[in-house]
Amino acid sequence: MDIILIAAISADGYIARHSREIVTWSRDLALFKEQTMGCPVILGSNTLATLAVELEGREKIVVHRDDEPQRILKSINAKRCFVIGGGRTYTRFAPFFTHLYLTPHPIIFGGGIPLFPGLKSGFNLKLKKKVLVDKYREIFQYQYVVVRERKM
Repeated sequence: MDIILIAAISADGYIARHSREIVTWSRDLALFKEQTMGCPVILGSNTLATLAVELEGREKIVVHRDDEPQRILKSINAKRCFVIGGGRTYTRFAPFFTHLYLTPHPIIFGGGIPLFPGLKSGFNLKLKKKVLVDKYREIFQYQYVVVRERKM
């Protein structure tokens, strides 16, 4: 199964100014809807509370701090699922990502919720595709494949 992180981020690497922000600055919401439609989406309870619209057509799996990511992923019967936030949820699911879909926006927050708070181990990415989001503002979504080191 493909496990895809999808996020709009500021140029300085934040996904929101604070944990209760309803994101209105993102220009990729139509693309987000198109890409996630019909797929399970995994999100934390804070992210659920900040959704501006209902995620119709998608199974929502709300995770809490005591939930085990591996157990949640094993319960999903789909070709792909999306992890849609927030930062702690991204960090917890990081070891399982196969792809990252990141849309950097030309905005600086100067602080806020980072994409991966407390991440202990990084990983390598290979650019797979660049998708135009907003021609006027020259905003693109960068789709990466996670490259895992092969163990010998």
